Amino acid sequence: MTEDNYSLTTEFILIGFTDHPKLKTVLFVVFLTIYLITMVGNLGLVPLILMERRLHTPMYIFLGNLALMDSCCACAITPKMLENFFSKDRIISLYECMAQFYFLCLAETADCFLLAAMAYDRYVAICSPLQYHTVMSKKLCLQMTAGAYIAGNLHPIIHIVFLFRLTFCRSHQINHFFCDVLPLFKLSCVDPYINELLIFIFSGSVLVFSIIIVIISYLCILFMIFRMKSKEGRGKALSTCASHFLSVSMFYGSLLFVYVRPNSVKEEDKDISVAIFYTLVIPLLNPFIYSLRNKEVINAMKKNIKKIF
Repeated sequence: MTEDNYSLTTEFILIGFTDHPKLKTVLFVVFLTIYLITMVGNLGLVPLILMERRLHTPMYIFLGNLALMDSCCACAITPKMLENFFSKDRIISLYECMAQFYFLCLAETADCFLLAAMAYDRYVAICSPLQYHTVMSKKLCLQMTAGAYIAGNLHPIIHIVFLFRLTFCRSHQINHFFCDVLPLFKLSCVDPYINELLIFIFSGSVLVFSIIIVIISYLCILFMIFRMKSKEGRGKALSTCASHFLSVSMFYGSLLFVYVRPNSVKEEDKDISVAIFYTLVIPLLNPFIYSLRNKEVINAMKKNIKKIF
């Protein structure tokens, strides 16, 4: 192959889920429904937290930013995926590909740190309630939130910068429903070892750091819950923690499986089903798990609905 051919592939075809006409229609309806519920649930939560003074606490500030990032994740992936169900070419340019990866990586990285911040906030609230307002000050809350966004922006920029060292001259078909960097590495004419190493180092560091904070926080919370004398209070606290921890486990587990496991580039076929969890399922579930089971959020919703009508 000549050198001129190395830079020919600047557009890619997203293979997606299926080419079966009836199945495509069913999947389109399912994913459109998920997208609409995700956007309404998450974007509805953000103005609610802004308008309601009682929700101006660290937990709800983190929750509002988590909802914003979940909306960003859904917007980065779903519209293009829905379009491709009925598009003949399913083409995405290299720059569109980079943009899609940037916003997805921004959302997922920020989510990792926000979930860790939320776990730490619950630890302080349950294990040190008298010192909560001193420890979880507005300054610390803003620093944690800003840190999540800074890390969220820097992480994808590093990978996108190093993506420019690759040239694509092999198949232009990406076996995925969105443009991720791992399938792109497989199409590169240049050895992507450095890119793979950076993915492993930075993604691994973000995930391990935030997972450690989450695990330690929840272990301390569980220890405190088992010391409660009230069986009713213990049951409610366990139910809440279990649902939170299940969501967090699905999110971190799917990201670890895709980006940090060995031979992640070679085994991309397994990534499609797992990617559905962290791109579609988790953003859909988070508003229900963290908000709609919360009495303060429900009361604030009822109050604002009464004002409107």
